[in-house]
Amino acid sequence: MRAPIGDFDHAVPAPDCLEDLTAPVAGAVRHWSGSVPAEQIVYVDTEPDWADTAIFLEHYGKELLDQSANCVVVAGKRGGEATLAACVVLSATRVDVNGVVRRQLGARKASFAPMDVATGETGMEYGGITPIGLPDGWPVLVDSRVVDLPYVLVGSGRRRGKLLVPGKAFAELPNAVVLEGLGV
Repeated sequence: MRAPIGDFDHAVPAPDCLEDLTAPVAGAVRHWSGSVPAEQIVYVDTEPDWADTAIFLEHYGKELLDQSANCVVVAGKRGGEATLAACVVLSATRVDVNGVVRRQLGARKASFAPMDVATGETGMEYGGITPIGLPDGWPVLVDSRVVDLPYVLVGSGRRRGKLLVPGKAFAELPNAVVLEGLGV
């Protein structure tokens, strides 16, 4: 199969390669529902040493910068209570943690979750966290520009491999909220 975006040697529908995904991501793909069929989510095999954005683009196509998104875990705090959430923004932008995120979570303070918390709570590898397969109940904040793209490259739950996901599918994830200006 040819990948819908990028220059990848190996592309396969995600339901056909569940063993290449972490357990939470494989479970989410296995039980996928929504207007986008699970077969339209494509897994591409990538070199884990090239997972960081700049190196990745060098090897798989510079045009992917405008077609890829990062998923970061944030913690919103209010009165001793912490709420973990995922934020999905285009790779060329950064998450507006102290503005949009803080207000959306109703938090007095918001910050990026420590790496051990992000990986421990998601069951995913650092550098591969994806909004597909997050813990139940987590808010998933999605920048509106991500939803508008035909396909978006995002982590697969591991540093090896990425998922190519139709943009509109992000709006249908459990607890998803599409926001203008999340990525700045």
